[in-house]
Amino acid sequence: MSDPIVFISHFRIKAEKIDALKGLASQTTEGLYGAKPQTLVYLAYVDEDRGVITFIHVFGDADSMDIHFEGADERARAAYEFMEPAGWEIFGGPSADTVETMQQAAASAGVTLTVASDYVAGFLRASSG
Repeated sequence: MSDPIVFISHFRIKAEKIDALKGLASQTTEGLYGAKPQTLVYLAYVDEDRGVITFIHVFGDADSMDIHFEGADERARAAYEFMEPAGWEIFGGPSADTVETMQQAAASAGVTLTVASDYVAGFLRASSG
């Protein structure tokens, strides 16, 4: 079994764009749910100040993450009308191509990319029952 990967992305919400961003996030979630069955978890949270939105993704392996990223440029272009990158974190072992792409994106956006690839222990539970 491959090690799971957790990808967390943080974005600053542009002024007066929170409601439009929430609408786009809902649409994107519906699309990803149907189009990206390899994505195990896709969650979005807004902080109390309504200034930062965080997306949490979980993938079963590097191939699943790569598949999720297909079409990401198009999704990002739509989303960047409402938000801008604030930083990314990857926990687990993504493909070399994904790491390189994310390093370039972080450098271009002037944000940090944290990669912690040494999976130690844990579990993913499909349900609480």
